[in-house]
Amino acid sequence: MLRPARFLLAALGFAASLAHAQGTIKIGEINSYKAQPAFLEPYRKGMELAVGQVNAAGGIGGAKLELVTRDDNGNPGDAVRAAEELLARERVQVLTGSFLSHVGLALTDFARQRKVFFLAAEPLTDKIVWENGNRYTFRLRPSTYMQVAMLVPEAAALKKKRWAVVYPNYEYGQSAVATFKKLLAAAQPGVEFVAEQAVPLGKVDAGSVVQALADAKPDAIFNVLFAADLARFVREGQTRGLFEGRGVVSLLSGEPEYLDPLKGDAPDGWIVTGYPWYGIATPEHKAFLDAYQARFRDTPRAGSIVGYNAILSIAAGLRKTGGSADTEKLIAAFRGLEVATPFGPITYRAQDHQSTMGAYVGRTKNQGGKGVMVDFRYQDGAKFQPSDAEVKALRKAAD
Repeated sequence: MLRPARFLLAALGFAASLAHAQGTIKIGEINSYKAQPAFLEPYRKGMELAVGQVNAAGGIGGAKLELVTRDDNGNPGDAVRAAEELLARERVQVLTGSFLSHVGLALTDFARQRKVFFLAAEPLTDKIVWENGNRYTFRLRPSTYMQVAMLVPEAAALKKKRWAVVYPNYEYGQSAVATFKKLLAAAQPGVEFVAEQAVPLGKVDAGSVVQALADAKPDAIFNVLFAADLARFVREGQTRGLFEGRGVVSLLSGEPEYLDPLKGDAPDGWIVTGYPWYGIATPEHKAFLDAYQARFRDTPRAGSIVGYNAILSIAAGLRKTGGSADTEKLIAAFRGLEVATPFGPITYRAQDHQSTMGAYVGRTKNQGGKGVMVDFRYQDGAKFQPSDAEVKALRKAAD
């Protein structure tokens, strides 16, 4: 007699085979659509574009991709319940998605427990592929470590000694600041961190934060706030003159999701990671941009690229398995998997399941009342990784 857990796995395996035989491969996607619409509505469009293109080209061995989405309300418990429902009721064969890092970690653990393939598309915490990594979880977006490592040489070049930091007080923000402190101290011995403001996600008291940072009289600021928190911080900082004469290094702030809403308040000269879609002239990106604008009559955001690349990655993995969505076959396929994307080719590293997708680093400019990125360049994610020995030590608990 099969035990309940084994029975569930056997049933899911049968359902997966049946779905494929009937001509569909179901992808279950879970995300914080209500909590983070600025990023995730473009992300959804990116996924839809990729699914449409894959299916129009014949699908995977004739089987069409079908996307089934659920909202996690920005809550780890809701995300896990959604994942359970997608597997048990919708009979999806692959899981993907998540935005907030603590939600992504919950789904990473769910994948380990249920032994189901999970592609973490967006959450940035390093723990997803390192301390909490497991054989069932892969991650697409360049991690916190990778993006901070891209910014540190620029920060060190400012030659500022006294730094202040401000960040959302949850896994992503905490991880970003810890990595920045470590890498900047190594690149610039003698640097000091004179102020630290950790704020509740989505609830920044911009006036008190700006005043506290100003009182510390830093030479430069490292910012990790995003979305509405970033807008409040920027506007209050502009009003109070916080940024005048100070270098600012800001994670993600060059992404259109967060830069566009600032409009005339967009700052000049911040060093940022972002997505300058309007200035990327490669053939791969032009093809994506043309297709995206033709379908949605809109410009892409960073989320658009992440959603698009997530589906392209799953499709590439399925092609490599010969169309099988079997978990173990997908794991084997994704280790070393190469995927052609609008940013060029990326690879999923066998040693930690992290993709080499990169990001653009440049400076912000207020151009005619609108924020843009200038002097930008693409940073290949493969160049911003710790050593294999470090990765092995970090993943010592990974099964």
